[in-house]
Amino acid sequence: MNPPYSDAVPPWVQLLILVVHLPAGFALGVAYFHSLWWMVRRLDGEGRVVTAVAVLAGRLVLLGGLLALASLQGALPLLLAALGVLIARPVVMRRVQGAAA
Repeated sequence: MNPPYSDAVPPWVQLLILVVHLPAGFALGVAYFHSLWWMVRRLDGEGRVVTAVAVLAGRLVLLGGLLALASLQGALPLLLAALGVLIARPVVMRRVQGAAA
Protein backbone atom coordinates (compact mmCIF):
# COMPACT_ATOMS: atom_id res chain seq x y z
CA MET A 1 0.00 0.00 0.00
CA ASN A 2 1.40 3.38 -0.97
CA PRO A 3 1.43 6.28 1.45
CA PRO A 4 -1.36 8.79 0.79
CA TYR A 5 1.08 11.43 -0.45
CA SER A 6 2.83 9.21 -3.01
CA ASP A 7 1.19 10.87 -6.01
CA ALA A 8 2.25 14.37 -4.96
CA VAL A 9 5.88 13.52 -4.13
CA PRO A 10 8.41 13.08 -6.95
CA PRO A 11 10.11 9.68 -7.17
CA TRP A 12 13.53 11.07 -6.25
CA VAL A 13 12.11 12.39 -2.97
CA GLN A 14 10.59 8.98 -2.24
CA LEU A 15 13.98 7.39 -2.88
CA LEU A 16 15.65 9.94 -0.60
CA ILE A 17 13.14 9.11 2.14
CA LEU A 18 14.03 5.42 1.82
CA VAL A 19 17.77 6.10 1.82
CA VAL A 20 17.53 8.17 5.01
CA HIS A 21 15.70 5.52 7.06
CA LEU A 22 18.54 2.97 7.20
CA PRO A 23 21.17 5.34 8.67
CA ALA A 24 18.55 6.88 10.94
CA GLY A 25 17.68 3.41 12.23
CA PHE A 26 21.37 2.67 12.68
CA ALA A 27 21.89 5.84 14.71
CA LEU A 28 18.80 5.04 16.77
CA GLY A 29 20.10 1.51 17.36
CA VAL A 30 23.52 2.75 18.45
CA ALA A 31 21.90 5.14 20.92
CA TYR A 32 19.50 2.43 22.14
CA PHE A 33 22.10 -0.26 22.75
CA HIS A 34 24.69 2.14 24.14
CA SER A 35 22.15 3.43 26.67
CA LEU A 36 21.31 -0.17 27.52
CA TRP A 37 24.98 -0.84 28.25
CA TRP A 38 25.17 2.36 30.31
CA MET A 39 22.13 1.29 32.33
CA VAL A 40 23.53 -2.17 33.04
CA ARG A 41 26.80 -0.64 34.26
CA ARG A 42 24.81 1.79 36.42
CA LEU A 43 22.78 -1.04 37.99
CA ASP A 44 25.88 -3.19 38.49
CA GLY A 45 27.63 -0.46 40.44
CA GLU A 46 26.21 1.86 43.02
CA GLY A 47 23.92 3.68 40.60
CA ARG A 48 20.45 4.87 41.40
CA VAL A 49 17.65 2.63 40.27
CA VAL A 50 15.39 5.61 39.58
CA THR A 51 17.85 6.95 37.00
CA ALA A 52 18.12 3.54 35.36
CA VAL A 53 14.34 3.18 35.15
CA ALA A 54 14.03 6.68 33.66
CA VAL A 55 16.64 5.81 31.02
CA LEU A 56 14.81 2.55 30.31
CA ALA A 57 11.50 4.36 29.81
CA GLY A 58 13.10 7.03 27.65
CA ARG A 59 14.89 4.46 25.54
CA LEU A 60 11.71 2.50 24.88
CA VAL A 61 9.66 5.61 24.13
CA LEU A 62 12.30 6.93 21.73
CA LEU A 63 12.64 3.63 19.88
CA GLY A 64 8.91 3.04 19.69
CA GLY A 65 8.15 6.62 18.70
CA LEU A 66 10.71 6.83 15.92
CA LEU A 67 9.74 3.44 14.52
CA ALA A 68 6.09 4.51 14.64
CA LEU A 69 7.01 7.65 12.70
CA ALA A 70 8.83 5.51 10.14
CA SER A 71 5.75 3.32 9.82
CA LEU A 72 3.73 6.37 8.80
CA GLN A 73 5.94 6.57 5.71
CA GLY A 74 5.09 2.98 4.78
CA ALA A 75 6.24 -0.58 5.31
CA LEU A 76 9.56 -0.28 3.50
CA PRO A 77 10.80 2.73 5.52
CA LEU A 78 9.81 0.91 8.72
CA LEU A 79 11.69 -2.20 7.65
CA LEU A 80 14.76 -0.17 6.71
CA ALA A 81 14.75 1.64 10.06
CA ALA A 82 14.34 -1.66 11.92
CA LEU A 83 17.17 -3.16 9.85
CA GLY A 84 19.36 -0.21 10.87
CA VAL A 85 18.59 -0.94 14.53
CA LEU A 86 19.48 -4.61 14.03
CA ILE A 87 22.74 -3.74 12.28
CA ALA A 88 23.70 -1.42 15.14
CA ARG A 89 23.49 -4.16 17.78
CA PRO A 90 26.63 -6.14 16.83
CA VAL A 91 28.52 -2.89 16.22
CA VAL A 92 27.79 -1.67 19.75
CA MET A 93 28.42 -5.11 21.23
CA ARG A 94 31.90 -5.26 19.68
CA ARG A 95 32.71 -1.80 21.01
CA VAL A 96 31.36 -2.69 24.47
CA GLN A 97 33.29 -5.96 24.62
CA GLY A 98 36.46 -4.05 23.77
CA ALA A 99 35.78 -1.53 26.53
CA ALA A 100 34.86 -4.18 29.10
CA ALA A 101 38.00 -6.27 28.51
